[in-house]
Amino acid sequence: MGRRRRYRHRASAVRFRRECASAFATGGSHRDARARDHARPRAPPSDRSGGARRELRRRRVRSRRGAAARAANAPRGCRRAHVDPRPERFAPGGWSPAQFAERRMPTLDELNAAAPETPVFVLHLYSRGMLNRAGLRALGITAETKPPPGGRFERGPDGQPNGLLVADPDPTILYATVGKLPQLSTEDQVVSTRHFYRELNRFGVTSVIDAGGGGHRFPDDYAGSAALAASGELPLRISYYLFPQRPGRELEDFQRWTAENKPGTNGDRLRANGYVLEGGGEFLAWSAGDFENFLAPRPELSDRPKWRDDLTGVARELVTKGWPIRIHATYDESVAHILDVFEQIDGEERAGGRRGFAGIRWAFDHAETVSPKSLDRIHALGGGVAVQDRMAFAGEDFVARYGADAARAAPPIREMLRRGIPVGAGTDGTRVAGYNPWLSVYWLVSGKTVGGTQLADEPNRLRREEALRLWTVGSAWFSGEEKVKGRIAPGQYADFAVLSADYLAVPEEEIKQLESVLTVVGGDPVFAAGPYARLVATSLPPIKPEWSPVAFYGGYARKK
Repeated sequence: MGRRRRYRHRASAVRFRRECASAFATGGSHRDARARDHARPRAPPSDRSGGARRELRRRRVRSRRGAAARAANAPRGCRRAHVDPRPERFAPGGWSPAQFAERRMPTLDELNAAAPETPVFVLHLYSRGMLNRAGLRALGITAETKPPPGGRFERGPDGQPNGLLVADPDPTILYATVGKLPQLSTEDQVVSTRHFYRELNRFGVTSVIDAGGGGHRFPDDYAGSAALAASGELPLRISYYLFPQRPGRELEDFQRWTAENKPGTNGDRLRANGYVLEGGGEFLAWSAGDFENFLAPRPELSDRPKWRDDLTGVARELVTKGWPIRIHATYDESVAHILDVFEQIDGEERAGGRRGFAGIRWAFDHAETVSPKSLDRIHALGGGVAVQDRMAFAGEDFVARYGADAARAAPPIREMLRRGIPVGAGTDGTRVAGYNPWLSVYWLVSGKTVGGTQLADEPNRLRREEALRLWTVGSAWFSGEEKVKGRIAPGQYADFAVLSADYLAVPEEEIKQLESVLTVVGGDPVFAAGPYARLVATSLPPIKPEWSPVAFYGGYARKK
């Protein structure tokens, strides 16, 4: 920023066969810019770095027994885990009990039997977590350990923590557990990041927006992505938001960030809008956050004495400094409270002759139960709504608590579109959802969870063209790129994917199986398979460590 840059432009001709091409971009909310630990250490690939953990992602494992077997046997298959003296961790996330044949969580006994010596942390949405006995030992959790506020350790008859972590009323206990997991070196962060982004390219993803997440410090945990951007090696475009990590001190963090950083700054050496600091979110103030723990009663912001002051201070700081805003809200009651604060700030700013919220791009994330009245207020204030496929993974829990009728339009996407509110789609990956964008597209079109439960009724399901639009030009609005990204047309970025089958024609259930055979970003092929494999000759550095399940099984839903 501040000077003109000359970006490279190269042209070549490729003859396509009869595949389906799409200007595919994940924009609604995908957790990607933070130090990517795809190969091992981490809290669900969502985002963290670590020291010698292993990540086990949902790869068409049909039963929890199969998942447990992979956790127990994959490292031995690689002949490493039982001889490596360093601490090791598994950190699974982004799955639903309903996707397994048993349609239930594993028990702690099953977890301990599958991995008696390897520390394992299983994250189930933002509802609960499970640590096996080795994991409890590795993190030093004993009868004397006090849980973070908002959560608790379940205890056995002997009074000792049994490994079940309950996030009620908020997931601070889960964030804290993620935060204790060991770090990767900067070099290994870069390698892990390369592999994860290649995995996204495999699904046709050309852009992501990272809306921020708990347990990830800026700039430390962004080192992998920042290094690739600085060297011009990012294989996709990234916009990212800053998420405060110190509850009660959020305003201090944002005051420092707004003083030291400018939104819209591009850190990519070669591509326009390649690695851009976008704004603040998706938490502005921890006390103003409502979490989607559908196993627990809805949290009420008004029960928290400081939420309004905390949110007002941060929101005013960002609005007056011209920083875009994204804010997490699950329930309409929370949306309404947050809008009260935003409307008050907007009125005060306009009374002082300033633009208020008209001067920034802002949006809610999630909004599963937002009401028509709140949608009218969002529209009047110029906001957008980014929806994610959380209901595809947590829909059964939502129905059990709130009923099938409430789930038929959760979130009410059709009502958002009817009002002309900007709407984008994403995955909320990778802690509470998977990173496969086609699962999200399938959920938008079918209205079904990954476990097959029918949620949305016919009026609230999207046509395939509508779902694709939310994932392309719809999501581009949230990074301010709707005029240059999201379409295959003159004047747009040369970002597109050639798919393995015709998205508009395949049977609905086969949408989940779509992949890319050619992904192009800025005119450069970044992923190629099948007849186009020769176009991407660059191989990635080996996964570290060599016993990683990613090295053994490959990527999502793939076995090498």
